[in-house]
Amino acid sequence: MATKIRLARGGSKKRPHYAIVVSDSRMPRDGRFLEKLGTYNPLLAKDSEDRIKLDLDRAKHWLDQGAQPTDRVARFLEAAGVREKATRANMKKAEPGKKATARAAEKAAKAAAPADAE
Repeated sequence: MATKIRLARGGSKKRPHYAIVVSDSRMPRDGRFLEKLGTYNPLLAKDSEDRIKLDLDRAKHWLDQGAQPTDRVARFLEAAGVREKATRANMKKAEPGKKATARAAEKAAKAAAPADAE
């Protein structure tokens, strides 16, 4: 059975609250799960202790059993020191689009024109 460590959403509309669970990868996001490992509340401040609560011993156990964490859960585990930090390189996403690049070039040209006149 392919298991995943992932987030199961709870809470009301626009007030998300997540449970960090271990489930079969074929189950739906908020469906049946094998074990609840902790909680994640994105509405709390990033430096709050209650933002992420995670049972690290059980997380290590499931990782040893072959469970694959999702990207967000993997970041939680990296911050807790359970997993090594993965290298992420998505350089294209940070680059501005064609129109933004053209506007920036046009703006730079306008700014340079008065400076050249002097």
